[in-house]
Amino acid sequence: MTPPRLYLITDRARASDATSNAGRSVPEVVEAALQAGAGFVQFRDKSMPVRQRWRLARRVARLCRRHNAEWVVNGRADLAMDFGARGVHRPTDGIPVEAIRRLMGADSWVGSSAHNLDEALLAERDGADFVTLSPIFTTPSKPGYGPPMGLETLREVAGMVDIPVYALAGITPERVGACLEAGAYGVAVMGGIMAAADPGARTRAFQEALKEAAVTRP
Repeated sequence: MTPPRLYLITDRARASDATSNAGRSVPEVVEAALQAGAGFVQFRDKSMPVRQRWRLARRVARLCRRHNAEWVVNGRADLAMDFGARGVHRPTDGIPVEAIRRLMGADSWVGSSAHNLDEALLAERDGADFVTLSPIFTTPSKPGYGPPMGLETLREVAGMVDIPVYALAGITPERVGACLEAGAYGVAVMGGIMAAADPGARTRAFQEALKEAAVTRP
């Protein structure tokens, strides 16, 4: 699999509560990012009531189809199947990868969250296609996962696993080059786009930074 190197993760709270972007909704931010060239989205919302989550996922699904973007759902294979998502992103203790593939098919994409080397290695052994490693830097989006691990831990983890590693938490366009130089396949961004004053411009800045890094890691 060769997923895009920019991985946008939705965050309803960071979007709707942000004064910087005039309180845009998740679909509004996602559409702006997709129009700016984003090609890979994770629909993530753990706090909404089920019916509201389904309605919001439907809107995100329509946008991704319209822009020919890949998308996955955080933790919910049933929701992913219902709306034709490419796969599922598992939390560290989420549904087994093999169960997701039995439900969604062998070509489904399965990502996994990791917060240290052991979790990344376990995700790889379980058959995950990629991992997000966090928190790399300090960020309000990832307050409960301990202190930031920094680039050296990113370098260690990326050097020990063969699947793509997305650097997550506190990622800015200015930090993209350092993350990829440390071995990251790409960057996962939540608040950096969801709460941006201009999500489209911010997406383009990330895309340009990724191009400039000229990474050749498979």
